[in-house]
Amino acid sequence: MADSVVLAYSGGLDTSVLVGWLQDEGYDVHCVYVDLGQPCEDRAAIMKKARDIGAKSAELIDAREELCRDFAFPVLQWQAKYENIYLLGTSIARPLIAKVCVQRARDVGAVAFVHGATGKGNDQCRFQLAAEALEPSIKIIAPWRIQSFRDQFPGRTEMLEYCEQKRIPVKATARKPYSSDENCLHISYEAGDLEDPTVDGQSVIDFGMTVSPQEAPDKEETVTIGFESGVPKVVNGKALSPAALVEELNRIGGRNGVGRIDIVENRFVGMKSRGVYESPGMTLLYSAHQALEQMTLDRDLTHLRDQLSPQVAEMVYYGFWYCAKMDALMAFIQETQKPVTGEVTLTLYKGNIRVSSRTSPYSLYKADIASMEKGGTYDQTDAEGFLRIMGLPGRVQGSVRPRKY
Repeated sequence: MADSVVLAYSGGLDTSVLVGWLQDEGYDVHCVYVDLGQPCEDRAAIMKKARDIGAKSAELIDAREELCRDFAFPVLQWQAKYENIYLLGTSIARPLIAKVCVQRARDVGAVAFVHGATGKGNDQCRFQLAAEALEPSIKIIAPWRIQSFRDQFPGRTEMLEYCEQKRIPVKATARKPYSSDENCLHISYEAGDLEDPTVDGQSVIDFGMTVSPQEAPDKEETVTIGFESGVPKVVNGKALSPAALVEELNRIGGRNGVGRIDIVENRFVGMKSRGVYESPGMTLLYSAHQALEQMTLDRDLTHLRDQLSPQVAEMVYYGFWYCAKMDALMAFIQETQKPVTGEVTLTLYKGNIRVSSRTSPYSLYKADIASMEKGGTYDQTDAEGFLRIMGLPGRVQGSVRPRKY
């Protein structure tokens, strides 16, 4: 009886080849397609294709709600952005894919989890670190890190020839000048023409979620987002599930040209990589959430969160989702978010976002204290003693070590 493996399966050329190659290596292959909102012409056809190639089983798992609720929204609460700009749309999804595949491996008694990530990228790290944290004894098969596999498939031509020999159906479409990865949170674009940093990404990419700011409407559009304890719940007065909420904001942000970035980022494996991303819905959520926090979180707590946020972004980007440090950090952020409840209205215009209104029952902003007008409850004479105390160390140091000026 052949050993079984579970393959993270997309239905594209690479993973279709892997179904055949793994059988050549003597394995029974169980394909798992994790539905994260990526567009596919026919999901049933993708599953049928896996079975036609010879997969022992082919299962589709709809994880869109879990992706948004349990992965994207906690990272949103952290305001976590890798290297201050990337909203981690691909990074967040990988530990969930690994989780689903490991569970399937347990169910079918598989000896290994197989993925199609290359040995150059970040995804191999995210898949393996997540899978091994969930199932320490699991074996990871990463064909692109196996020399014999790379010798057999040095390029796309050899993979297409293999598919023809094995009668594996593939689409005969022209190769785009880049590669892309998509889920309901974003689309990423890299490789191909984008490997030349002098190439304007806007000129070569066929964006799938956003119009260009130039093509956006010539009038402003407003959107109101409601939060409960830091979790987005409502868009324009309508309560929505996590995935439906993100998809609605994708439509609103996308038609207004919101959410495109172009960066050169530092991969976990050490090299720099150029990527272009579009994430309209999450960009709106980050802006609205930050505006609400400005009203509801005190200074010291906000500044502590901001110090820790880059660490959370790094851990997500590198693949350390399932670890003790992340567990502790997630417990911390849940406590901080308790008062982050209210509504924020954003005004959108040709790729720009403006906060036009914010309200919360837990607002720490008090006009009678902050007002520059006469009166109010703040006694300005209190500042005299405050500054004398705050300035004491500086005065002592200045008397002992006079500063040149």
